[in-house]
Amino acid sequence: MGPFVFTLFSFVVGGRQTDGMGTMMELMTLAEKQMVETRLAELVGNRPGLARRISEARDLGDLKENGDYHAAREQQGMEEAEIRRLQDRLLNISLIDERMSKAVEGVVFIGSTVRLRDTSDGDEDLFKLVGESAGTAPADYVEVTATSPMGEALLKSRVGDIIRVSAPRGEKKFEIMEIM
Repeated sequence: MGPFVFTLFSFVVGGRQTDGMGTMMELMTLAEKQMVETRLAELVGNRPGLARRISEARDLGDLKENGDYHAAREQQGMEEAEIRRLQDRLLNISLIDERMSKAVEGVVFIGSTVRLRDTSDGDEDLFKLVGESAGTAPADYVEVTATSPMGEALLKSRVGDIIRVSAPRGEKKFEIMEIM
């Protein structure tokens, strides 16, 4: 295992890492970064349309009882908050080279897809460990964020390990069958 990989693994805590000076950085694959950038561009591109909606609603008169105006202002506030959140995420990321994470043979890391077997019933499913969920449900695997109980249990585990996950209905155990 090279020094870069060791350093990266040694500072990882729940999908985030420190930069050595205490600043938390979010670990993200290139694909995840591109999805965040695309969403940010959509929101920024929506600003002129929202400003136009607010202006048109303001021109209708009495703002106290103007539902269109209040709805547009509320949407603008939510979108501006999301823009700030996404910008902050992009400022504090550390890109993960997925090839490098695969270089550590047999260890689960962000970007890894794993086959897990539920020890209680023998069911097997595919799970992908991600920095943050894409929001769209892929059909062939389940996305697991690194900060979730399942993600924290998966991070740095190996093939053959049995992980324990605290779930609302009690503890569940899974055996790591394969890292794909």
